[in-house]
Amino acid sequence: MPRPTARGSGQLTLFDLRSFGRAGPQHRVLLPAQVEQIARTMRRTPEVMVKVSGGAKSVRGAVAHFRYVDRRGTLEIETDDGQTLSGKGAASQLVELWDLEATHSKDRNPYRGRAGRAPRKLVHNLVFSMPNGTAPAKVQAAVRGFAREQFGLEHRYALVLHTDQDHPHVHLAVKVVGESGRRLNIRKATLRQWRSAFAEQLRARGVAANATPRAERGQSRAPLKDAIYRAARRHASTHLLARLRRVSGQLQSGGFTPGVGKARLMETRRAVVAGWSATAEALAAAGQGALATEVRRFVAQMPTPRTTDEQLAEHILKLTRTRQATKEPPRTR
Repeated sequence: MPRPTARGSGQLTLFDLRSFGRAGPQHRVLLPAQVEQIARTMRRTPEVMVKVSGGAKSVRGAVAHFRYVDRRGTLEIETDDGQTLSGKGAASQLVELWDLEATHSKDRNPYRGRAGRAPRKLVHNLVFSMPNGTAPAKVQAAVRGFAREQFGLEHRYALVLHTDQDHPHVHLAVKVVGESGRRLNIRKATLRQWRSAFAEQLRARGVAANATPRAERGQSRAPLKDAIYRAARRHASTHLLARLRRVSGQLQSGGFTPGVGKARLMETRRAVVAGWSATAEALAAAGQGALATEVRRFVAQMPTPRTTDEQLAEHILKLTRTRQATKEPPRTR
């Protein structure tokens, strides 16, 4: 069986804005599907989110993960062969169906005696989500179609819909080792392709969805790692607290610096602006003058790229100003 790849029937996965900006004028030709994507980006069409969020490196970890996503048996697990599993024994049943005990035993052998090498993953956990207001059933159907297209007949998978937060999202668990024995390795390019494919599945179901990278939308905030993000939501992130204290101390001493990554952010922004400028030229040459004008306006309105430290500094200064404004004025005799 051929090695599985991240497949997507749309042509948008081939459009790299920054490479487009570096291309010579004779190569700056936009496909109709790419023009549609640009128009969606200008309209601020809701962006899909696809991320890798943990998984499992052991059979015990897989059971714990399945119990987490099915809320200890209270939610239905939909499998790749159309079954639905529910109840307290669903997690163990899925481990048995996927034969994870045998996979784990076979896969860990190459790592015996090699110091510093952690066990390899047995299960990937992917999360697909859309903003609040999107029909949960359509998100679930889109993930079902995505999984069938990407993993069908090669990787076992199961999905669970969550609607307990302010945005509908689906956890898609995928067995790392495929039926052919090949492992599913996920890279940044893979996730970009998956976002495009997921957005396409949603649009096929009448849901407005787009998949433009964050930097190309003028957003510079790098996502915090999942563990930090979850801890921050509980107001218990030691990482963020330490960073806040460091930034606060720098502000008080007058020695604040933007932090690591500022130069790289600015270089990325320059490449993005060059790409959008070339795109506007190509649109104008193709008779899409109105859209070209929108692109130029979009670029002009992009906020200045900021590092996480700069955003934390702004947050601290805003809190300081608010506290000073609400202080009672000194009493006069």
